[in-house]
Amino acid sequence: LDMPKLARQEWDIEAIELVSGMLPSIEPSYISQLKKNAEDNNVKILLIMVDGQGAIGHRRDNFRTDAVDKHKVYIDLAAELGCHCIRMNWKGEEKDTLENPEAMKEFIDRSVPGFRALCEYGDTKNIGVTIENHWGPSSYIKPLTGLMKAVDHPRFGTLPDFGNFPDEVDKYEAVDAFMPFAQAVSAKCYDFDDATGLETKIDYENMISIVCDKHAY
Repeated sequence: LDMPKLARQEWDIEAIELVSGMLPSIEPSYISQLKKNAEDNNVKILLIMVDGQGAIGHRRDNFRTDAVDKHKVYIDLAAELGCHCIRMNWKGEEKDTLENPEAMKEFIDRSVPGFRALCEYGDTKNIGVTIENHWGPSSYIKPLTGLMKAVDHPRFGTLPDFGNFPDEVDKYEAVDAFMPFAQAVSAKCYDFDDATGLETKIDYENMISIVCDKHAY
């Protein structure tokens, strides 16, 4: 049974995104075969969501350097597979950073060089570097928009996710704030109403209006 062909015929899949932790291998032979399979089935690979490759904002210099080096590997893979960007996590904050403006400033300041280095490397590969609101400071408006402005690089952007917000954050206000920097969007769903088919946890009409109407995404 030709499963990729079946998937294309039944579901009309035109593009996919990858998650680093779900790749069985990043060896050239596997990546080459993955690329060929996608091309053979007219499927574009848009981005790689990268997890577990170090904390770009860690207090220790060598940890930050290691995170930059590990993420460069995925920029290379993204370029090989025809992606437009990678998605990173913004990690390395210390306990209570969110409650301490001085600690937050320090966290942003020490994160900036690594993100800029990756964006400059992305320039050589035509690959963008994005941050998803993926818990921690990245799920709050002021820290993430502050980081975007501090890095100040055209390759650097956000990947607004409709979920991944703590209860005290207005998800609609946050997505609105992140959209000016957006290079991709994660239209997350949790559950659907049997009668209407509408998402039950997110006001999708409002969210799509913000993303598409207000920000012309």
